[in-house]
Amino acid sequence: MAQSELQARVAAVRAFNRFYTQKIGVLQEGLLASPFSLTEARVLYELAQREKATASGLCRDLGLDAGYLSRILRRFEKEELVARTPSPEDGRQSFLALTAAGQEAFGGLNRRSRDEVAALLQPMGAAGQARLVDAMGAIERLLGAAPVAAAWRLRAHRPGDMGWVVSRHGAVYAEEFGWDESFEALVAEIAARFIRRFDPAREHCWIAEREGERLGSVFLVKHSPRIAKLRLLLVERQARGLGIGAALVNQCIAFARETGYGKITLWTQSILLPARHIYEKAGFRRVRAEPHHSFGQDLIGEYWELTL
Repeated sequence: MAQSELQARVAAVRAFNRFYTQKIGVLQEGLLASPFSLTEARVLYELAQREKATASGLCRDLGLDAGYLSRILRRFEKEELVARTPSPEDGRQSFLALTAAGQEAFGGLNRRSRDEVAALLQPMGAAGQARLVDAMGAIERLLGAAPVAAAWRLRAHRPGDMGWVVSRHGAVYAEEFGWDESFEALVAEIAARFIRRFDPAREHCWIAEREGERLGSVFLVKHSPRIAKLRLLLVERQARGLGIGAALVNQCIAFARETGYGKITLWTQSILLPARHIYEKAGFRRVRAEPHHSFGQDLIGEYWELTL
């Protein structure tokens, strides 16, 4: 490559960086009209996502200087946004977690961020949004050199997804559990009802995707003003073990909290052991079980709940 070509590409990348940082507002003194800098907001985000966060883990994963992170954490502790708990295995290490005030601060940031991105995407239409997100995925892969097995993402549903959800539920459950077409019919009814009555402020569908290939799905739908239902969790066989199922369920939980629901309910079957494990790990508890004959099989249906 000629030196002039490289210089032109360097200039193009720098111009894009200037455009994008201005476009998403990270040059402001406080991110999203908050008292937090971009780095502080990212630390809050990471603490909200991790069960047992440590300062060393945050430094490693975010590439932060230890002294800089220490100053941020001291500020958060002083403002009672973060609490430390000594590790029972290693007294020299502490686990970090958001307090109730920290969760509230993060929730506000998360809602404003989601609203600003939605406002940015809205004028583009579905096709433009898909092109933008695919281009961002290409940038991530090129700069991060992520292994193919880890390069999946979650996105909102778009035209064509409901047919895939119905088809793959029917095929997967027939192949793995011998369920008949009545299950596919039930999924079709749920998907059609979701589209006809879709309330974007209170409901969401996430599709797991890797390089254009759909790998999984989940829905969060309104049952009542205070209760949401988690429905149609599916992960394709070739994508299991990558954390997609847990990520889909966690997206439902985060969205339900931000939206103001007080509880999430779901209906599953006792034989669906991997899904039950995901629900239990996420904090759901089984509240009752009852035998029934459905989808051509004798099953034990289970009702699970998560209080938010």
